[in-house]
Amino acid sequence: MNNSSGQSTLQLVFPLLLILLVTFSLAFFMPTMSAGKTLAVAAGIILFMVSFVSSQIALYILIFSMLLGPEIIVGESANASFGRGMTLRLDDFILLIIGFGWFARMAIHKELGLFLKTPLNKPIAFYIIACLISTLVGGLMGRLELKTGLLFVVKYFEYMIIYFMVVNHVHDKKQIQHFLWVLLITCVIVSVIGIGQIPGGERVSAPFEGERGEPNTFGGYLLFMMAIAIGLFLASDLWKDRFIYGSILFLAFIPFLFTQSRSSYLAFFPMLLVFAWLSEKRKLIVIGLLFLVVLLPTISPRVVKERISYTFNQKARSDQIQIANVRLDTSTSARLVSWRDALKDTTKHPVFGFGVTGYSFVDAQYPRVLVETGIIGLFSFILLLLAILKHGLKIFWGTSDVLYRGLSMGFLAGFIGLLAHAIGANTFIIVRIMEPFWFVLAMVLMIPELESELHKEESSVAKRI
Repeated sequence: MNNSSGQSTLQLVFPLLLILLVTFSLAFFMPTMSAGKTLAVAAGIILFMVSFVSSQIALYILIFSMLLGPEIIVGESANASFGRGMTLRLDDFILLIIGFGWFARMAIHKELGLFLKTPLNKPIAFYIIACLISTLVGGLMGRLELKTGLLFVVKYFEYMIIYFMVVNHVHDKKQIQHFLWVLLITCVIVSVIGIGQIPGGERVSAPFEGERGEPNTFGGYLLFMMAIAIGLFLASDLWKDRFIYGSILFLAFIPFLFTQSRSSYLAFFPMLLVFAWLSEKRKLIVIGLLFLVVLLPTISPRVVKERISYTFNQKARSDQIQIANVRLDTSTSARLVSWRDALKDTTKHPVFGFGVTGYSFVDAQYPRVLVETGIIGLFSFILLLLAILKHGLKIFWGTSDVLYRGLSMGFLAGFIGLLAHAIGANTFIIVRIMEPFWFVLAMVLMIPELESELHKEESSVAKRI
């Protein structure tokens, strides 16, 4: 009784004390701040209070900010591994504020718990620890600046806050439906913005990317979201829903083509093959694949054809690689050279690697993980990927709900697509891809829990009847 009373008092007093503290702080600092900083601080405080009161509203805000938040370059990295400063986005700060609000909420409402037990907790922990140890060892050995390395490790894993927030917050199917629609609406918005970039003649990129866009990143994001739309389309038995999902797919496919991202093109076909494997409509998918293979070379926009042919038809240069009489363009050659150098240099520090930021830039996920975190890091990374695949498949095969089957099937296809995308990009550390990825993954992993609760409720109702 006393514990309950104390808890209620704390839940009432803490917000009041927080409001008083914020009010006095603003009154003290506002005279010395510019109007822009004052507005930013006020917005941050409002967002913190919103996330403290309602995690659901905070998550809606976060979904929109994933692709609609501008980037900020913070300083220049001392290490040559990046060639530019630390890139932060509005959603980095929003995630930080929402994360603090969530931690505060969990601290006050102790019955909510902090980290819900999921099948991925251990693989996630192993990979984070591997990256931390590798970076600490690299810093102690003088291979990297420790502060910079640790900052990048934090940035690598900030999206996992989203994962734990979602698994702690999702309690029913309606929430999943709402989150899915917000994710899809965000995809529609950025797709329309991307289509608007096409007449400019440049490669299409996500909005607010700064001076240098990241078409490869946008391609990976669109690939994943198209997979979700296809999964929902194939599982749905309502023509209205199929029309909506099909329209979203068509809208996203246009800017996807104009990203001219060869890594994304490469990943598109493995993604479709997963649908051919998992979907009951596999004949339709196989026929569609055959049509794509036959028709794409003729119906693809000219820039897409030129981008693909450029891989093999670039004018001869000394820095190109030739494989079996096939000369590759300088960009592809540079990636292959970085793979070769990373694999060769891994032998210098095979166990823990060079540490995060301890090696020169490698624009491919797998060799980067190996050279930065060594065999231990690569093993823990593969362990995490296998755990995601294993539990994703288990959930898909174990559910008969239309929405859940479509969501889990789309996720699995998108996941396989991103594994292929990671051959030519640092896919699994790119926040704009990983934030929606881990958000959807959290919803997928909550499906068995939601179905179990539903069955308990149905059994309880049946007993009362």
